[in-house]
This record gives sequence, structure tokens and C-alpha cells, in this order.
Amino acid sequence: MNISADQVTAALSKVIEPDLKKDIITLGLVSNIQVEDNKVAFTVQISNPAMHSKKRMQEACEFALERAFGKEVKSAILIEALPKDRDPEVRKVLPNVKHIIAIASGKGGVGKSTITSNLAAGLAKQGYKVGLVDADIYGPSAPTMFDLVGQRPKGVEKDGKTLIQPIESYGVKVLSIGFFSEPDQAVVWRGPMASKALNQLFKDAEWGALDYLLIDLPPGTGDIHLSLVQNVPLTGVVIVSTPQEVALADARKGINMFQMDSLKVPVVGLVENMAWFTPAELPDNKYYIFGRDGAKNLAESMNVPLLAQIPLIQSVRESGDVGRPAVLQENTISSKVFDEFVATFVKAVNSK
Repeated sequence: MNISADQVTAALSKVIEPDLKKDIITLGLVSNIQVEDNKVAFTVQISNPAMHSKKRMQEACEFALERAFGKEVKSAILIEALPKDRDPEVRKVLPNVKHIIAIASGKGGVGKSTITSNLAAGLAKQGYKVGLVDADIYGPSAPTMFDLVGQRPKGVEKDGKTLIQPIESYGVKVLSIGFFSEPDQAVVWRGPMASKALNQLFKDAEWGALDYLLIDLPPGTGDIHLSLVQNVPLTGVVIVSTPQEVALADARKGINMFQMDSLKVPVVGLVENMAWFTPAELPDNKYYIFGRDGAKNLAESMNVPLLAQIPLIQSVRESGDVGRPAVLQENTISSKVFDEFVATFVKAVNSK
């Protein structure tokens, strides 16, 4: 069987990159084409490096080759992620966002949304361009934590299409499911409906150029998480847990889910929230109400970075309730803790 590199290129021009909606030849994603008799080898770059995306691309290329040359053709295909320094315009979903980070927890009540809001505001305080998607469909809290209760996003025209304009607060662009329902209204959606609504916050919104887009996920592991990984090119995920064993068990499940071969989302690190309590009248004392170093030990055992141990501080809760993240306070214990967390987070993301 005589196959030329040009014939291979023509066959692969029928393969569409699912995120970019163009064929992989036009996008320049195919390289190192080598042909020997009926054996074809080449490299393909894709926008979403998750394992399931790599598998789908491999199957699409194999089908295109078999269709062009018959079942006798043998292929060796290397699937790689697009390099981080490549022009972001080649990415269809959120093309102008440098880093897309999901914030997850195995269970509710561990302070995931508090961690997310302070991380977002802390990054903005450092001069980064930051967006926040409150994807906690059934318990959105970003409107409260950013003093945006009752606000409604406006539409903006771009390229003949009306997009959702995120609402900015403390330098953070925010979109939340909570903007589209009344504060006391329960959101009763099945998985597919919730996933579709969530996708609109990414694909039908005008985010502009961002350094970081943080996604506050619902607790647990389910449809929302899988849909996100399949549709949004995540840079990585941060897992939040408290030190007690019941939370750690669920955090362990969360880490394992994102590290599955079918997902392969990098774990940026683990945050231990409510690590200890120090009363104001006893500033040198630490009381480990929920156990000591539980998340720290989990991070070590699973070989993921520990990004921060955040103490249980009353002012953090009070700041969230009044809609001003604690990291924005002036020279307080809580602001210093969150500033250190922000710095560690940036280093961890840049190392991925």
C-alpha cells in the first residue's frame, strides 16, 4: 500500500477539533507525519487535555484514516495538549482566559465558597484580572459574598450575538446562577438542565481577557463536575476540606475523581479550612476543634500540594455575610492568611 504524507493530511482534514469547531489541519494541530508502507504515525494537539478528549480524538483520526485507506492501515497517534504559550485564540471556549481553575469539595459545609471568594478577591487585589463563576447550582453564595444580592446581569452585543455581561465587584467579574433566581427561591433542576445552564455562563458570557477564572463547584462528585470537565478546558482543580475524617474521606474521593484516567485534571492543591481556632483573648493558643492536620496529612499521602491551612476566624464569616471578602481587610490575621494563600496558589498554578 502506497500512502503519501499529503494523502494523510487530506484524510485528517475531515477531523474536527471539538472545542475549536475547525478541522485539525486548518488549525495546524497535526505535526510529524511519518509514513512507511501501510503504517502512519503523527502527533495531534488538542485544546482539552483530559483523557476522554484524547481518546475521542484518537478514534476520530483512526476512523478518518480507515475511511481513506481501508482497514489495512495501521496508525500510531500521539495526542498532546496545546502548549500554554500558544495563541489562546485557538481555544474556542474562553479563549482569552489564561487559567481556568475549579474549586471543589467532597462534601458541603467545609467553606468552599468562602475560600473561592477570598481567593478571587485576593488575586484581584494583587492586580490580576479575575472572573468567578458560581456554579453551585443548588446553593449559590457569590451574590451574598460579593454584595450583589438582587443584581441582574445585563446583555452586551458582540459579533451580532447578545452575551451575558458579568457583574464586577471588588475587581472580580462575577456570574452566578443566583443572579437568575430570587434569593428565597429553590432551584429544582435535574442534572442535564443544570449542566446546560452552567455551560451558558461560560459560552454565552462576555468574560474578556482574564488571568484567572475560578469556578465554585457544587459539593460532591456528579453530573455538574463531569459536564464541566468535558466542556471547559480546566487548568486544574483546588480541593477544599476541613480536618475531620468525615470531610477528608469525601475530599479523598474528589481528588481520586479528578485524577481518573478518563478525566486527568491536574490537582493544583488542597486547602485545609477551619484548621484551628484562636480566641481573641488568647492569641497564642490554638484549639483544633475539627482535628489536627487532617488535610495536611491527606495532601502528603496523596502527593498533592497543601496550599494553605486557614484558621477558623469569626471575622471571615462576618465579612462574607456583609459582602466584603476578609482578604480585603487591612492588616488583619485573616487578610494575611489569605494573602499567603494567594501567593502559594499562583506559584502552584504556574508550576503546572
